Amino acid sequence: MNRSDLIARLAADHAHLRRQDAERLVATVLQEIADALRRGQRVELRGFGTFSIKDRAPRTARNPRLGEKVQVGRRRVAHFKSSKVLNQRLNDELEPPPA
Repeated sequence: MNRSDLIARLAADHAHLRRQDAERLVATVLQEIADALRRGQRVELRGFGTFSIKDRAPRTARNPRLGEKVQVGRRRVAHFKSSKVLNQRLNDELEPPPA
């Protein structure tokens, strides 16, 4: 599912929402998550998962085309950890392992 699929699903499932309102709702939620991460905060959505920031130290990497060494600076990357509830919902559909 991508962003436009999510917007269409929200508008279809909630008749009182116009498509424009669903678009604004999705954009606002995603923007708030991004803003919180930018401020260094954790974002926890109960039953879904947690977004956080991980710091990556500077390192030496290789340019795959030329094979030469390249310095990569310190970076911050978004990290997502799914909740136990989400993991259980994903795995409930699977058959139990054979005995």
